[in-house]
Amino acid sequence: MLSQLDRDLSRIMDALTAQGGMFATVPFQRAGWTVPMIAAAPPSLAAYFALFCAQQGDREFIIDGGQRLTFAQIYAAARVVAGGLVEGHGVQKGERIGIVARNSASWVVAYMAVVMAGGCVTLLNGWWSGEELAHGIRLVGCRLVIADAGRAARLEGLDHGATLLPMEHDCPPLQGLAALTAQGGGAETPLPDLGGDDLATVLFTSGSTGNAKGAYSDHRGVVQGTMNYLAQSVMALGLMTERGEAPPLGAQPVTLVNVPLFHVTGEVPVFLQSFALGRKLVLMPKWDATEAMRLIEREKVTYFVGVPLMSFEIATHPDRDKYDLSSCVTFAAGGAPRPVEHVERIRKALPQGFPIIGYGLTETNGVGCGNLNENYLAKPDSTGTASRPLVDLAILDDAGKQRPQGEIGEVSIRSVCNFLGYWDNPKATAEAIMPDGYFRTGDLGYLDPEGYLFIVDRKKDIIIRGGENISCIEVEGAIYAHPCVAEASVFGLPDELYGEVPVAVYLAKDGCSASEEELRVFLAEHIAPFKIPVRFWQVHEPLPRLGTEKVDKRSLRETYAKLWTVKAG
Repeated sequence: MLSQLDRDLSRIMDALTAQGGMFATVPFQRAGWTVPMIAAAPPSLAAYFALFCAQQGDREFIIDGGQRLTFAQIYAAARVVAGGLVEGHGVQKGERIGIVARNSASWVVAYMAVVMAGGCVTLLNGWWSGEELAHGIRLVGCRLVIADAGRAARLEGLDHGATLLPMEHDCPPLQGLAALTAQGGGAETPLPDLGGDDLATVLFTSGSTGNAKGAYSDHRGVVQGTMNYLAQSVMALGLMTERGEAPPLGAQPVTLVNVPLFHVTGEVPVFLQSFALGRKLVLMPKWDATEAMRLIEREKVTYFVGVPLMSFEIATHPDRDKYDLSSCVTFAAGGAPRPVEHVERIRKALPQGFPIIGYGLTETNGVGCGNLNENYLAKPDSTGTASRPLVDLAILDDAGKQRPQGEIGEVSIRSVCNFLGYWDNPKATAEAIMPDGYFRTGDLGYLDPEGYLFIVDRKKDIIIRGGENISCIEVEGAIYAHPCVAEASVFGLPDELYGEVPVAVYLAKDGCSASEEELRVFLAEHIAPFKIPVRFWQVHEPLPRLGTEKVDKRSLRETYAKLWTVKAG
């Protein structure tokens, strides 16, 4: 039976999506299948920025250390840099322009400028090694890459084919991005007209097949994904208004940003949605629970987002009562499952707010499901219901047929927000996107009678460490490159901070030594630190095999999970 909260939210959303409503939809056809599209959405990200920056004007937008910048200031800086990209660097429509840097005001302006110049903003993972960055740049053919000093240093001496344009932090964005305007162009440079079909973004995702794939989207998909999140936020505000819990009229929402903006969670629901919400973003360069509480108090943060343990650290911090955290009414988690026992503990420790959780993927532009407030407390092991008004959620068997309610199958999502494909990888694209438009997520789950999604397992051989996808095959390949390794298997084990972490079991070649420390040093030269297994177990017998001759990873995981539990205890 639907809860009262479900009924209230459904009623509010029905009103928002009714004919003439703020989020009324119209049919949209793509490749032979039809999905709803929010009719009033701007046609492109460039139009979206122009519309909402004009509306928000002198409201503060970005707090970056000592910098406090308004929507109008950020937009004006982006307009200058966009002109520099077009006139000074010859950026063309759809050309992939990379960004690789930590979160900062300069990053925000660079993203906007690339989009406004007509480029396809390519968000390279700032945690990657130099080799991984070079692969991503080559894969999508970036001619220009905007990089901060730390990431540029990783690319020194590597073949990537791009021109690096420096980005600096902790200074006004026009100063930090001076290299982008040094060759001419500015606020008066004509910019291209953009529409829904033009390419907008490339984000990278590691699947079960090894190297990262570039998931590309058009403007329509990214804008619609952002507007779907906005519909959810307006629905929640409507509920708060009915309950007498809404913030004072004109009060500004504020988010403490603890997720990287190059991830879809940071990009779409946090960064892009904030333009329409008029929401202030308080950037944290590095996670620290005490600093987070200080900023929540100082900036009157209303919305907290991070990997699951971040909100738990605040809830259980011994100095929590020294700070006024009463402004923060939402503690969101994404990128990894939140332990069930944390949900109630966060609610009790921070009674002014509710924990919430979302489920979405790079390929869906972050759009999928959400579980909030009392419903999350009642079903803390569920990632929630399909997000209205755009998400069509299905549980499919291997043949693409829908499974009956309650039965386990592959979680699949269809919406106008979905990506178009993997760059230069038609095989992977065809495997991921079905002819009827459903994207197969690789997660296994089921729906309960109220439509709540429960994820039970993963079909793909990947590890999700604090929101970062790690391909087991990629890490195994890096280990096999060591001259003394005969066999290796990589899999994930539970971790309180990151959800799960990679571990490895390996067999050395006869007469050859390969210690754990030697493997760590070797891997550090080839893959990002977050991909390096946190524990290596050396064995002296061949790894167990299935009838197919594949390594029996399930039995290895079960065996070493027991050792892991003992060690953790």
